[in-house]
Amino acid sequence: MKSMGFRRTALCMALGVCLTSALSLNQAHAANTDGSLVGRTAPNAEVTVRNPATGFVRTVRADDSGNYRFPFLPVGEYQVEVVADGQALSQPAQTTISLGNATTLNIAAGGSATDLAAVQVIGSRVVSAVDVTSTEIATNISREEVARLPVQRDIIDVATLAPGVNRGEFGGISFGGSSVAENTVYINGLNVTDFYNRVGFSSLPFSFLEEFQIKTGGYSVEYGRSTGGVINAVTRRGTNEFHAGADIVIDGLWQGNGRNYAPTLYTRWDDSDENNYSVWGSGALIKDRLFFFGIYEKRDLDSQNTDDGGGNFFENHGDNDFWGAKVDWQINDANLLEVFGFSDKNDTTQDVFGFDADAGTRGDFRNRIINKTGGDNWAATYTGYFTDTFSMKAMYGENERSASAIGVNDDRCSLVQDQRVNTSFIGCTSNTSVIDRTDTREAMRLDFEWNLGDHLLRFGADHENNTSDYSSRYPGDGLRYEVNNAGARVNGVTVPAGTVYVRTRQVANQGTFETENEAYYIEDNWNVTPNLLLNLGVRIESFDNKDAAGNSYIKLNDMIAPRFGFSWDLNGDGRSKVFGNAGRYFLPVANVINIKQAGPFLDARRFYFWDGTFASGDNPIPGLGAEIGTVDDSQGDGSVADFRGEVDKDMDPVYQDEFILGFQQMLGEKWSWGVSGTYRKMHNAIDDMEVVNSCGDSGFVMANPGKDLTYYTDTDCDGESDGFVTIDTSQTGWELRDGTMIGWENPKRTYRAIELQLDRAWDDKWAFNATYVWSMSKGNYEGPVNSDTDFADSGRTEAFDNPFVEIGGYGYLPNDHRHQIKLRGNYAITDNWTIGATLDAASGRPMSEYGAGNPYDDNEFLTHYICESDPSLCYTDQGQWRLSRRGAYDTLPWTYNLGLSVAYNTTLGPVKLNAKFAVYNVLNEQTVIERNETLQEEEGVGLMNPFFGNPTAFQAPRNAQFILSLSY
Repeated sequence: MKSMGFRRTALCMALGVCLTSALSLNQAHAANTDGSLVGRTAPNAEVTVRNPATGFVRTVRADDSGNYRFPFLPVGEYQVEVVADGQALSQPAQTTISLGNATTLNIAAGGSATDLAAVQVIGSRVVSAVDVTSTEIATNISREEVARLPVQRDIIDVATLAPGVNRGEFGGISFGGSSVAENTVYINGLNVTDFYNRVGFSSLPFSFLEEFQIKTGGYSVEYGRSTGGVINAVTRRGTNEFHAGADIVIDGLWQGNGRNYAPTLYTRWDDSDENNYSVWGSGALIKDRLFFFGIYEKRDLDSQNTDDGGGNFFENHGDNDFWGAKVDWQINDANLLEVFGFSDKNDTTQDVFGFDADAGTRGDFRNRIINKTGGDNWAATYTGYFTDTFSMKAMYGENERSASAIGVNDDRCSLVQDQRVNTSFIGCTSNTSVIDRTDTREAMRLDFEWNLGDHLLRFGADHENNTSDYSSRYPGDGLRYEVNNAGARVNGVTVPAGTVYVRTRQVANQGTFETENEAYYIEDNWNVTPNLLLNLGVRIESFDNKDAAGNSYIKLNDMIAPRFGFSWDLNGDGRSKVFGNAGRYFLPVANVINIKQAGPFLDARRFYFWDGTFASGDNPIPGLGAEIGTVDDSQGDGSVADFRGEVDKDMDPVYQDEFILGFQQMLGEKWSWGVSGTYRKMHNAIDDMEVVNSCGDSGFVMANPGKDLTYYTDTDCDGESDGFVTIDTSQTGWELRDGTMIGWENPKRTYRAIELQLDRAWDDKWAFNATYVWSMSKGNYEGPVNSDTDFADSGRTEAFDNPFVEIGGYGYLPNDHRHQIKLRGNYAITDNWTIGATLDAASGRPMSEYGAGNPYDDNEFLTHYICESDPSLCYTDQGQWRLSRRGAYDTLPWTYNLGLSVAYNTTLGPVKLNAKFAVYNVLNEQTVIERNETLQEEEGVGLMNPFFGNPTAFQAPRNAQFILSLSY
């Protein structure tokens, strides 16, 4: 005990500051671009923070109880000084302000030897180890930490370091069992999430970013429009000293062979080389007042791959430029202005060749496709410290994302597949759609903080105008041709055994579509006692999705999202806490719904007997015989319909309730551990449903499955819509073969998780972090996209097209990974050499077997029913059907991904050099992560899909990366 007391006293003297043993919680929220500093000192003392790098200085006076608060502080290193009665209480303390967090620093003269129990001392910095002011679950990762680890230099790989976060389908991320279309991403406070289908987001080069915060649960009321997670990042900024640097990133070294093979997947011929070269500079235009940071990056891409059928070979080439800049103006100590912008425009040229996968030889040139993505982005943020207790931030910005795919053969070549053989397109095009889309977000927000002693009042508003300028069509004659073997029926018509048919599909749309989202929030952070903090907040949101004429298509108002949290500092010393959170979160409707449901969308499907021929030449359109049945344009006939009959008049929003309970504790001065439990429940869905009215007519309606539906339809069976009707879709809306009406099951999704975490903070020698998550995601609704069927149109999935899609659909969902283990650490061997390692191990997701049709009506759409009879008997009394429940067929194997890195840093005069060699998937594991889950297909009821169960995706093979960084 004596030696312990001496050690802490010595630390007090070294820092010139002691932390009081009664550590007040002193409400400590921060906005999404900065942090805050709070604490307790002598009553009415003057507390001053100073950023030595920028000259920023601000002074506030502590209240009668000694509490002080600095909100909206830019991320960085600060010195803190306290003056009482004209005398300094201590030497300046150095502390770190991190993104989205509060640093608690209590300063008193002559503090006791136990006063440092609430913090870690890393070198000369005071770092909060347990944030007793936080009621959320979040992971902060700095640029310096990532540089010490084998982590790819992009936001997705950084985000997946957090527990419960996994890579998903379509290039997205799954948080806590949610689909990949439920997250929000901010950069410097600007929402850069793709609002078209909510899967992607704008991304910046790693050299431009300073710190990341990954919020996996319990986030407070200033955040919304997410039922998954939030990624928050800030960029680097200039200082008084001039700095410059260059980064060279060479990728594609020591690549593992894509050795795995399946009849519908050829990965052994894939290869990729992506090299980035960046230069940056920063400094002061006016000392202590005006700063800049600028970056330019050259991006070279050369890659090759085949399609799943192995019939086409793609060579991809990119030569693109990225630029980014940030300007900070410290107008005075009470007013700050920052402006940042970047351009991530990207053009990729894809040359398409025929391919003999067995021989591994490239054939003749077929097409060239130009893909354009990205756009120009900017935002301006003003921060005003009006009084010691009242502050505000105001932000305005624009985010742009384009997505276009134009091929040189688009005018003359049509899409053709012979699905009897494989899924490859044959002929002179594989451009699946001629698309030209530009999405533009106009974002505005206000955030206020008002410190009222034991109450910290936070309130604000944000507004977004999201506009999509869109056009799309199939190439060539506008039709997609698919040749396939028939089952007993095609398009509802019985056909002879052995029939081969052709399905043509024409899809086209265009227009400009807008969505307005806005929200207001207020929150009281109440210090009930010095050790107990309550967060009591509410967020009120509205979503207004409009058609091309600006009329409201789906309008959802007055969505009230309460958020409640608590943090209990168990012993009053900041070393341990019990915390909890309960909140409601709403999910907006993606713009793809406006575009494809409220526009002149055409989706016409026709079926023909095949005459056995293909056209000669490089555009082998199949010969069409007699038409089978009539055209199916139920998804869209190219006209703008009467929306009253296509959307629920009284629709409810999609929302999720979340509950969290956790504990965190320091172990010594550098170690901490924690445990938490999370429960999430999705209460609703918005999706397209094919509804049959009382006259026997059907049509698709955007609605809430399993709830009341009010829509405009034909009430007197004269063929004309004439009035509104309300039906309970849990009981009726779909007609069986015998005339009986049935309804839909309610959407269900629950997520349960237990998270364990152990952490050792970096102390210039080594660091370690380990997490284990046990979780279970179960229900009949993955979310607005379906990863098991690869359907990415958010809110237009197959899930509720008719009731039989979900009968048997309750089970383990595609984002259910029962066990996840993540380890990361680094060790400084010497002052110059550092090694790092990461391990990500996860159990595989469940696998289903999908069929088509069912024993109760003539529908042939996707279901969980499997016909095990001869195809000719499936729709007779002799048909034998089996119900295969979701996720019950199989479970994919565990995946293991080990990363290793070694880094060398040194100083060459005024130049700092850092070289890192990182290897990802060191063991070259290539476990199957996705299989074909369709056992029987439409128009093929009773026929077994020969590709069922075949792998369609593997772990990426081993890849090494060399990074050389020079800075001055």
